[in-house]
Amino acid sequence: MSFDGAFTHAMVGELSRQLVDGRVSKINQPYNNEVILTIRANRKSRPLLLSANPTFARIQITDIPYVNPATPTNFTMMMRKYLSGAILTGISQAANDRVVYLDFTSRNELGDQVALRLIIEIMARHSNVILIDFASSTILDTIKHVGSDQNRYRTLLPGGRYINPPAQDLTDPFAAGASDAVKALVRDYPNEDVLAQQLRHTYQGLGQDTALGLAKALHQAGEPIDNFTAFFKRFDQPAPVLVTNDKGKTGFNAFPYGQEHVTSKSFDSLSAMLDFYYQDRAERDRVQQQGSTLIHVVRNELKKNRTKLKKLQATLKSADDADEYRVKGELLTTYLTKVTRGMTSITLPNFYNDEKPLKVTLSNQISPSQNAQKYFKKYNKLKASVRYVNEQMAKTDAEIDYLENISSQIELAAPKDLADIKAELQQGGYLRDHEHNQRSGKKKRRQVSKPEVFTATDGTKIEVGKNNLQNEKLTLHSAAKTDIWLHVKNMPGSHVIIHDADPSDQTLVEAATIAAYYSKARQSSSVPVDYVQVKKIRKPNGAKPGYVIYEGQKTLFVTPTREFVDKLSTK
Repeated sequence: MSFDGAFTHAMVGELSRQLVDGRVSKINQPYNNEVILTIRANRKSRPLLLSANPTFARIQITDIPYVNPATPTNFTMMMRKYLSGAILTGISQAANDRVVYLDFTSRNELGDQVALRLIIEIMARHSNVILIDFASSTILDTIKHVGSDQNRYRTLLPGGRYINPPAQDLTDPFAAGASDAVKALVRDYPNEDVLAQQLRHTYQGLGQDTALGLAKALHQAGEPIDNFTAFFKRFDQPAPVLVTNDKGKTGFNAFPYGQEHVTSKSFDSLSAMLDFYYQDRAERDRVQQQGSTLIHVVRNELKKNRTKLKKLQATLKSADDADEYRVKGELLTTYLTKVTRGMTSITLPNFYNDEKPLKVTLSNQISPSQNAQKYFKKYNKLKASVRYVNEQMAKTDAEIDYLENISSQIELAAPKDLADIKAELQQGGYLRDHEHNQRSGKKKRRQVSKPEVFTATDGTKIEVGKNNLQNEKLTLHSAAKTDIWLHVKNMPGSHVIIHDADPSDQTLVEAATIAAYYSKARQSSSVPVDYVQVKKIRKPNGAKPGYVIYEGQKTLFVTPTREFVDKLSTK
């Protein structure tokens, strides 16, 4: 299900029950298109997420921790100016559209009470968060500025007048009398799929899943009008559920629609369900946006090194023919009297191969002895290159492994982990360091972010490095020598530390599952994970950050799942 008008209705009800009459205590904008208002109501502070993300636009209470930028944006400053300390007086919806109004009362600089409205429009790439003066509808600021060159119908710029999105000529299914047309629709369209299409053309704010669920309900026993009313009443008392169909596609509903061939997972609230549903999806999207430069650099470096490796392999293959040049040189030296200047080739008996004839190409510009020396030079050059080529191939292979590891870390990274990966690429010379102090010639000393922390069932602390800098600090500096170190076998992944010299078997399995989850084998089953005491880990001289070698390890096989890992998380 999409975040359609009917789901928005249910969410507005949930938020109203929890937040109305609360006071805004904090305002932060962790990402370009998302703002979080912390509202204290009923003796509890709740972070309200307003997302204008083009793909994952929504409004919800969130328990996912966000890292806020050191410098607030202009929109954040404007929001703080007007809404800090404001009282949320009401939450409403524009008909059954995906537009939500949050009404506030606050005090201006003169101490006079003013009414403000914060609007979130959930409209895919046109999604926006808009703060207006309620009395005059003057736009104070928007999270996305929309000029006349982007939208001819309306502009969304500070100082302009707020105009509602274009209205749809459809019926609000929650309005009085909305069910009047249902009986005729059910009679005229007995097929559920066709009826669902007609319902979407008749009623406002119905996504495809909601329309299909309604069509199914209308075909149940009883009066269609009663079924219609009962269906929409359930949005006022939601029973949130994630459903996964037989093709593996997952969606969310405000309550079970009675779909066939689906598995479901229930939640206590709509917001908790959205946290679960969007956490990985939205995080991947943010990483793709914020880490686009890193992804581009790593891909280019990988392409360059893979091309280099192919060339080195071709050079090495040509070196296999070096003996042929030596043989030809020796044959020319042996039969020098048979060769005369000006010849372009000669066939000689090859005493290395049962006197079989071998054709030797000659240059007619040089003497016979010079031709022989030319073959010897080619032979010596190719033989000398073998050691160099092998060394370069080993270095290139190591570079490819390193870059693939970085690529894997970006795939698994949370947005807050990207800064460490960026710093590592800068240290390695892959990226320019724009924070370099030009005057002193020194770089700012940067603090490595903290690893992820988990707690085993028996209370043992488990830490996970999410990038090479974290891995190196955790394994080589923070962990005790008697702690247990884990890593997925023979593929990129995180360093995992159990802070216990003799952990239980259950803790070992839990830590191994975490190690498998934070690796390239996240989607695999029966993943091999090595574990060994930290004292048996060492870093070779000159090795890249995070690269270690070890011995004396044991191996566990585990199948990682997000649900299992989430249970151990201390977030």
